[in-house]
Amino acid sequence: MLSRWSILYVLLGLFAGVFSAVFWKVLEYLTKLLAGFQGHYIILIMTLSGLGIGLLIYFLGEPGEISLVIDNIRFRGGKLDPKNNPSMSLSSLLSISSGGSAGPEAPLVQITGSFGSWFAEKIGLEGEELRSMTIAGMAAGFTSLFGSPLGGALFALEILQHRHVVEYYEALLPAFLSSCSAYFVFLFMTDMGIGPTWEFPQYVPGGIEDFQYAIGFGMAGAAVGWIFYGIFRITKFSFSKIALPIFMKTTIGGLLLGCIAYYEPLTRYFGHDQLNEIVVTKGDWIFFGTLALLKILAINITVSSGWRGGIIIPLFFVGAVAGRFFMDFFPSENESFLLICLMASVNASVTKTPISTTILLTGLTGVSNFTPVLFASLSGYFLSPKAPFISSQADSV
Repeated sequence: MLSRWSILYVLLGLFAGVFSAVFWKVLEYLTKLLAGFQGHYIILIMTLSGLGIGLLIYFLGEPGEISLVIDNIRFRGGKLDPKNNPSMSLSSLLSISSGGSAGPEAPLVQITGSFGSWFAEKIGLEGEELRSMTIAGMAAGFTSLFGSPLGGALFALEILQHRHVVEYYEALLPAFLSSCSAYFVFLFMTDMGIGPTWEFPQYVPGGIEDFQYAIGFGMAGAAVGWIFYGIFRITKFSFSKIALPIFMKTTIGGLLLGCIAYYEPLTRYFGHDQLNEIVVTKGDWIFFGTLALLKILAINITVSSGWRGGIIIPLFFVGAVAGRFFMDFFPSENESFLLICLMASVNASVTKTPISTTILLTGLTGVSNFTPVLFASLSGYFLSPKAPFISSQADSV
């Protein structure tokens, strides 16, 4: 069963893993450097960062976004242009390290996917084989960040279509091969370990009532998803009416994000480290409800103003905050179970990825029994708005 194609997918994963590890190391360094600005300086540094992001895009060219990546995969044969990578790399690094509410998953996926596309063209692949190589590259990028070869591979496939879990099933095995090799290299170069990313109290499964609660929490997560959609439409419309160059829009976005972060520091950054703080932060339902709304606003300003990054981990953060909000109303419920259900349903509601979201959270939180969480994730997905947040997930007309 071992063929030269298998080896090529493994090599692609190794290359993508090296790039992802270097990207992560640089991001960590820049984040520590810019995190030293506190108090009123947060507003200044994020405003200047917004200007820098806009100037990078203005002079290096439009880096694209995940919607364009999906459009190229589905309707343009899977080709991703590597010429956008310098703009995407630099603008994303500055966006994420300065405190934007978007994570590194989008730039990693776009850049590693373009590696796969370039590699496929160099060895003469066409059609479904080229598309599979591109998807395998995307899967390697997802896996490097999320630490789950199974979840990362499925996410790269599931996010391509808002109704069908795996539309391009031919790419499933290639995605698994590249994901596993990328994960190994990323762990080797970063020393991050293979344990859970977020330190949640262990969820002890109960009885049939867990499934009933999971469906209810899934409905609550879908409601949060609807709020997210509504705020996105407002911010997207508002920034579309600003008839100014991109660097002015990103500067305005940075000023607004800085003001929000100054008022509530937990809204700064994409939530990877801040999510652990949510588990131990003290507060009532008013505090967590306000924090959830501010974070949703910050994510949408980040996306709408032209800052670069992905929304998956920020959505997990919103779900965890929403879970702490509902803890005041369900004090006898297992806190870890409640938070994970909300994280799954909120993300599935917005990204339309209920299966891979559940698998990713299994590894990220260390939950031992994910079946009830799957109920919450599916509830959030089926009760979400019909029109996908990522427009290119919709069927072509």
